[in-house]
Amino acid sequence: MQRAIDIVEAALERFGPPVYVRKQIVHNEHVVRDLENRGARFVDSEDEVPVGAVCVFSAHGVSPAVRRGAADRELQVIDATCPLVSKVHQESRRFAEDRRTILLIGHAEHEEVEGTYGEAPERTLIVGTVDEVHALDLPRDAPVAYLTQTTLALDETREIIEAMEERFDDLRGPGSDDICYASQNRQNAVKAVAARTGLVLVVGSTNSSNSVRMVEVARDAGTPAHLVPSPDDLDESWLEGVDSVGVSAGASAPGTLVSGLLRRLAALGYATVEIERTATEDIVFGLPSQLKGTA
Repeated sequence: MQRAIDIVEAALERFGPPVYVRKQIVHNEHVVRDLENRGARFVDSEDEVPVGAVCVFSAHGVSPAVRRGAADRELQVIDATCPLVSKVHQESRRFAEDRRTILLIGHAEHEEVEGTYGEAPERTLIVGTVDEVHALDLPRDAPVAYLTQTTLALDETREIIEAMEERFDDLRGPGSDDICYASQNRQNAVKAVAARTGLVLVVGSTNSSNSVRMVEVARDAGTPAHLVPSPDDLDESWLEGVDSVGVSAGASAPGTLVSGLLRRLAALGYATVEIERTATEDIVFGLPSQLKGTA
């Protein structure tokens, strides 16, 4: 997610404002507002971008139809698609070439799913629950393959995949898990924090899928949990009877919001901070070729 933000900042530096961004670059309103103040212009469709202008595709990826639309408008496209999402797109094309029906695990309204679905819409079915797997109008011996939205909860996808394995005899999957390592690390960390605290607070926007999943993971672990878009959204009534509070953040949440929440908690009596480290993220993806040397 940070890579996508860096790409918009580098594009503003290289080309100057305005730089147009298709959809929210990441699902965090604070990040979007900050970039808007610096000259980014967020649009819902490439059709809204002036002909020939600079257009950044968001981290969530786009369909081939969107790329064709951008080419028709002669846009200077800078692709900020997360490389892990690009991997899912590649897998979709491969399974489609093998003439398999693709079962895409995810939420139909999510931008990432829209982009992946667009790679092979005639061969793709979106599945969100175990019940939907059982309801599929496909024979048991149908050649099928599954892919997943990268920001889902591991436990949630595992149950759906197990249902597919029971339902179909000829099921293929990706070579490795599609769940984003950043999302996976945060889910693991939330589980660890939930086991030690009486309340979990996750800093993230309401439209951030990975942040919402983290709240669900904490609750599934048996600990009350709430999404906190900003420090001002902390409801002090949540703290009643709570001795210790776990704090985490979605992949697209700025560190300044986390720091602000910690300061507010300190003022309310939760001043001692312990770090729960469950993973070290040292994977770095480079910037697109148009921006090399900018940031």
